[in-house]
Amino acid sequence: MALIDVNGYSIRYLEYNTANETSHRNNRVIVLLHGIGASAERWVYVSPALSKHYRVIVPDIIGFGYSDKPTVEYTMDFFVKFFEDFLYKLKVERLSIIGSSFGGYLATDFTIRNPKKVEKLVLAAPAGTMRSSTRTLDQYIMAALYPTYENSIRAFKDMAFEPSTVTEGTIRDFINRMRLPNAKYAFMSTLLAMRDSRHLSGRISKIPVPTLLVWGENDKMIPLENAQEYSEIPNSSLTVIKNCGHTPFVEKPLEFTKLVLKFLNV
Repeated sequence: MALIDVNGYSIRYLEYNTANETSHRNNRVIVLLHGIGASAERWVYVSPALSKHYRVIVPDIIGFGYSDKPTVEYTMDFFVKFFEDFLYKLKVERLSIIGSSFGGYLATDFTIRNPKKVEKLVLAAPAGTMRSSTRTLDQYIMAALYPTYENSIRAFKDMAFEPSTVTEGTIRDFINRMRLPNAKYAFMSTLLAMRDSRHLSGRISKIPVPTLLVWGENDKMIPLENAQEYSEIPNSSLTVIKNCGHTPFVEKPLEFTKLVLKFLNV
C-alpha cells in the first residue's frame, strides 16, 4: 500500500510487482478501476496473477476507499482530471485499463479524451448506459446510505450469482468505509454524475482502442442488455460469463484473468 498526493488530496493505491520489473512485457502498465462505493481490495483475486506480466496499479479512486473524500461536486470531468493527474504523478504515460461498473465508466470517458495514452481497454459491466435503476442497485444505494450489516450483506449477496462468494471481510470493510466522514456524500454525488448519461451518448463509438467487454450472464445490478450501447466501440468484443453476477473478477477470478491475459496477448 502507498499514498500519493494528487492536487493536495491524499490518494491510497496498491501496486503489485510480483515479477522482476525487467521481466514485465516492455514494463507495461495496467491500472484497475473499482466501482462506486468500492476500493482497491475488490481486485485482490486477480491482481497478483496480472502482475506476473505487468506492473499493476490499483487506486482507491478519490472519494472512495481510504483516499480523501473532499466536499466537491463529483462530476465525470472531476474524475477524469483526477485520473489524468494521478497517472502523471506516477509517471505513467501509456497504459491498459480494466474498469468495473463506475470504474468502467471512468475508463471509457478517460479513453475518449486520451486515446493515445491507452493501449487496450477491459470493461467489466461498465456503468453509464442504464436509463433506469434496478432493484439490486437500489439495495446497494440503501446499504451505502444506511450501512448496517443486514443492509450490506443483502445488497452484496443480491449482486452476486453465488452468495458464498461474498465474504465477511468484504461486508465489514464496506461498512467501515461507508461510515467514514464524507463517504455517503461522495457516493451520492458520484451516483448523480453516473446518471447523467449525456457524457457518453454519441461518444462511445469514438473509442479507437481494442476493447474487451465482460459481463456476468446473471448481472442484476447492470443487466446484460446494457452491453448493447458499449458494443458501438468499433474494435470491441463481448464475453459473457455464465453463472456470474456483477463482479466476474470476484466471482470467477480464474476465468476473468484468463480472458484478460489472452486479450492482452500474454
